[in-house]
Amino acid sequence: MTDYSKLIDTETWAFIDRTNSYYPPDAVDHSIAEQRRTYDRMCREFHAGYPEGVVAEDSRIETATHAIPIRTYRRNAPDEAVRVLYFHGGGFVVGGLDSHDDVCAEICARTGYDVVSVDYRLAPEHVHPAAYDDCRAAFEWAATQQDRPILLCGDSAGGILAAAVSHTVRGHANAPIGQVLIYPGFGGDQTKGSYVIHAEAPLLTVRDMAFYKDVRTGGKDVSKDATYAPFVDPDFSGLPPTVIISAECDPLSDDGQEYRDRVRASGGKAAWFNEEGLVHGYLRARHTVSRARDSFTRIVEAVRGLGKGEWNY
Repeated sequence: MTDYSKLIDTETWAFIDRTNSYYPPDAVDHSIAEQRRTYDRMCREFHAGYPEGVVAEDSRIETATHAIPIRTYRRNAPDEAVRVLYFHGGGFVVGGLDSHDDVCAEICARTGYDVVSVDYRLAPEHVHPAAYDDCRAAFEWAATQQDRPILLCGDSAGGILAAAVSHTVRGHANAPIGQVLIYPGFGGDQTKGSYVIHAEAPLLTVRDMAFYKDVRTGGKDVSKDATYAPFVDPDFSGLPPTVIISAECDPLSDDGQEYRDRVRASGGKAAWFNEEGLVHGYLRARHTVSRARDSFTRIVEAVRGLGKGEWNY
C-alpha cells in the first residue's frame, strides 16, 4: 500500500475529506440514480461562481437523431483567436453542463476564449460509442462555423473523449490546433506502474475504474476500438500539439507520460506534467489547495498558448 501521508499535504487531505463527505468512496456501489444525485450535490457545493464579465448561454446542436445540449461561455471583451470545446469528466456516468460550469467560466475569463461545454450522452442509458459520437458531432458543428480554429480540452472521461476526437479528425480541414488533457486515461497496462502503485488512491481506485468500464461498454468487447481507448491506435502521427496534466496520486498518471512519449516518437509536440501530491478530480480544489491552484494556472496557460499557436515546452 502506498503511504499517502508522505505524498499528500494537509490542504489536499482537507479537499479529499470534503469530497468524500458528499460523494463517498463506495459511491460505485450505489445505484446510478443515487450516484448522480450525490455527484450533482457535490458539484453544487464546490461551485465557485462566475468571474466578473463572463456570461453563459445554453443551446443545442441538432443531429439526425437527437439534440446535444451545450453551454457557451463568453467574456465581455472576448479574444476570438480560438474556440475551446470542453468535455467534462464523470466516468461517462455522471456530470453534465452544471458539474463543470464554474471551471469552464474561469477558463473563459482567464483566456478570453469562448468555451463551449458539451453535454454528451451518459451510460448506462447510452453506452459507448454514444459519448464519443456526441463529442465528434460537437467538433463537426464547431468546424462548420469556420470563424476560428478549434482547441479541445477535457478532464478525466472528457480528456479521453478529446483525445479520441483528435485521433479521428486528422486531415480534417478544421482539425484541432491543440488539445489540453487533464488527468485522462488512455487504456494503459493495468499490471504495472501507477495502476499498481496507486491502485487504492484517494478519489479514484482501480476498482472504480472497472465499474465505469463495465457501465460504459455495457459488456461489449471494445478492446480494438481506438475511440474507446486511444492507446489502441497504432498511429500517433499528425496529432495537434498536446499538453497532458496528470495527478501524481492517481492510477491513470502513467498514461499521461506514455501518451506524451508516443506523440513525440511520431514527430509531434507533446508535454506532460505530473502534479505532485494531487489526486484525481483536483480541479474542484483549485481555490483551496495551493498545488491545485498552480496546476489550474498551468492548464489555463496551456489553453491560452495553444490557442495562439505558441509552443513553450
